[in-house]
This record gives sequence, structure tokens and C-alpha cells, in this order.
Amino acid sequence: MHRFIRNQTPCGRNRREFLWQIGGGFAGLALTDLLANTANATNPGQSLQSQISARAKHCVFLFMNGGPSQIDTFDPKPALARYHGTPYKGDAEVGSNGRPIGHLMKSPFVFHQHGESGLEISDLYPHLSNYADDLCVVRSVHADTASHASGCLQMNTGSIFIGKPSLGTWLSYGLGTENENLPSFVVMTDPRGGPIGSASNWSAGYMPAAYQGTLFRSVGSPLLDLATPEGTTEQTQRRSLDLLKSLNEEHFQTRSDISELAARIESYELAYRMQTEATEVVDLSTETRQTLEMYGIDDPLTQDFGRKCLITRRLIEKGVRYIQLYSGGGHIEDTWDGHTDCITNHKTHAGETDKPIAALIADLKRSGLWDETLLVWGGEFGRTPTSEGVDKPGRDHNWHGFTMWLAGAGVKGGQAVGATDELGFKAVEKRCHVSDFHATILHLMGLDHTRLTYRHLGLDQRLTGVEEHRVVMEVLA
Repeated sequence: MHRFIRNQTPCGRNRREFLWQIGGGFAGLALTDLLANTANATNPGQSLQSQISARAKHCVFLFMNGGPSQIDTFDPKPALARYHGTPYKGDAEVGSNGRPIGHLMKSPFVFHQHGESGLEISDLYPHLSNYADDLCVVRSVHADTASHASGCLQMNTGSIFIGKPSLGTWLSYGLGTENENLPSFVVMTDPRGGPIGSASNWSAGYMPAAYQGTLFRSVGSPLLDLATPEGTTEQTQRRSLDLLKSLNEEHFQTRSDISELAARIESYELAYRMQTEATEVVDLSTETRQTLEMYGIDDPLTQDFGRKCLITRRLIEKGVRYIQLYSGGGHIEDTWDGHTDCITNHKTHAGETDKPIAALIADLKRSGLWDETLLVWGGEFGRTPTSEGVDKPGRDHNWHGFTMWLAGAGVKGGQAVGATDELGFKAVEKRCHVSDFHATILHLMGLDHTRLTYRHLGLDQRLTGVEEHRVVMEVLA
């Protein structure tokens, strides 16, 4: 019988043992990375590494639901005064849903230059115009749809189809939160109703459900059933939650691929932690009378949006990553959708939001949060320079060219970027697709839109999709 002698390596192992251990080590590295990504996929408190040096830590999206008119707010068109009341003879593509195309209609609102920059803003915004030098107005945004439902989806998720993660989800996934006792993504809707499409606008889509937006109420308890039931002690509640967590985790062991279940298990603990902190955030009794008046909370017209803006400042102070506020809810004139009478409609909705937005800017500057907060304003699209029917003051949808603005951390204020044609129908200079706008927001928040990906259906999915899009560099300070 032959005697086999093991071939020893310098480390004291034979070749087979050495290769086995080295292989196990590399597999361990892969496993460690996989577990880290899995943890991040179910816990929005953990963040990916910031990809770009950025000043913005928080983002507030002031969503004007229904489609505000660019030519009545931030994109003056003197040529319309010359052609006012004349039939429109141009592109038949203008208008939507078979609605009649009326005459060209000048803006009933007067534009003035404001600040050292001379940025032109209409008299719909007497308070906000005081901060003209902080605003970067992008006048050349364009979208892919004339429908409110798909328009809201595209502005929120980058796609006209339901099922994609929202901008807030991507930011929560990429950056996490700075407060484990509050959601990283908070939504506050209008008391008249939410946007068409409802929760699909703040859904996590194909991402883990832990990254979806949490709907807050601006009055009373921020979340329904958040308070501890009467007669229940904290000790009793803690024991109940511990038992529930144990049973849920046992159930989850054989269903670890169901992110909604993981999110539901975590939601019980988050709700427990929020009972104190979230309730304190919406309790404005500690604010001074001067602050409440500044936000317009003493005025029925501005009270609701003022409360939401003040709560937003308090959420930012607590480290919440992304906050979205809706102005306008329900349908037609309860939103910015001024089909019948764009003049009265915009006076109402601008009046509800102008003072609170200006107060939020002033308060962020006062509190030192301005340099780390990004503000975004706009709706799902704009409106046409034509009336809806002859001698009717309504305006139809316009997705070919409309206005958004950004302000705050990392933004070069006091300027207008891009342009629509002389009448305000289409974006013609430095055109900015909705996905370009998203890429710019991500950049300002420290994320590269080409590298911020999530694996789904065998593809590295992105907020900005597979087509080539760009960061609007002119926006950057």
C-alpha cells in the first residue's frame, strides 16, 4: 500500500484545505455585502454611501396639484398682450381631452421684477417674491402626458405607469433618515382630497415597502390609532409588542422574500417609537404667536397649508429626509386645474400657499436649516396660453412647456433657466424633461441618478429610467 504524504503549504495547510478556506473567505465577503444590502432594503434608517458631495440633506416638494399656469405665475409672455382675443391657428396638438381651443389669452396678473436679480414673478405671489433672489425658476420643463393621473405619477415616480418607486422612496433608499423614531418620507395632502392616483404617488413600487411614504395629518393625531389605548400601561404595551414581534418573526422566517411583511413588522416598532415624537411634531402649542401669524395659521385661507409648512420645518429639525405637501385636492376647481375660471382658481390657490411658503423660507433661514434643505415647487404640468372656449377664462392642460422652481441648498437662486416660445406653448431653450429635473434633484441631494439603482426583474432600475438624461447644471450654485 502506498503512503500518501500531504503537500504542506507555508501556512501549515495542504492545498485542498488552503483553497477551501480561501474560497470560503471570499464567499463570506459576498455574503456580508448581500446581508448589508438586504438590511438596507428593509430598513430605511440605513443609507447607501452618498455618491456626490452635496449640501442638501432634506428635500421638501411643494406639489401644486392640478397644474398651475406658468404664464400666470413665473413665465411672463408680453406677446400674449398683442394677440389677446385672437384665434389660435397653430399646432393642433395643443389642448387635451377634446376640449375646445379658444382664443389666445393674456395673463390677467401683472409681472414685476424682484430682488437684485430682477427675477419676474406675477402679483399672485406678493410674499414669495420677497425671496426672488433665492429662486431658480426652470421655465422649460416638459412631460409625456396630458392626464392628471399619469402626470402626477410621472412627476412623482418618473413614469406614467403605476408601480414605480417615488422620488421620496429613492431618497429614503439612497440616504436613509436621521431619526429612527420618525419615517424618512412623509406626505401631507389637502383636506379637500389627495391627488388622482392617491397612494401610488408615494408608493415604494417594486422596492421594499419600508421605503413608501407615510401619510401624516396636519391636525390632531398625525396617524390614526397612534395613541395608546386608554387603560393600557407602557409596560403592558411593551410586553404585547414583544410577543407580537416574536410571533411575526417566526412567521417571517419562511417568507423572508416578502418585503411588505418585513415592513409591517417594523411598522409596529416604528409606531411605538412615534407615539411620542410624531405627536410632538404636530403639536404647535409650543410655537410663539408671532410664528403662527407668520405662517398664516390665524387666517382660514392660509391655515391648512400654513400648518403643513410649519410642521415641515419641525420634521426637518427632527431629521426627516423627504416631505411632500399637496396644495389642492379632489377635482377641477378644488385643485389648480383651472378649466372653468383660471383667474379665480389661481387667486384662490396661490392665496392659500403664498404666505406659508414665504414663511417656511424665512423660518429655515432663521433656524440655520436653509443651507441643508432643498425646496421644490410645481405641479404635474402647466396650462395653455389659450382660453378654453371663446371668451371663457379657463385654461387647458399644457405638458409641452411649463415651470418648476428650486431653492435652498446647492441651488443658484435669482435666475430663470430655459424658456418656452414667445406665447408659452412649448419648451424651446434648454429643454428639461421631468427625468432631467429628477436627475437634478438627486444630484443636489448627493446622488448620481445613473448609479442610484435597484435590482428588479433582472435589471438595474433607476428613477430616471433607461434613456439618457442630464443634470441641469445651470441650477447648481
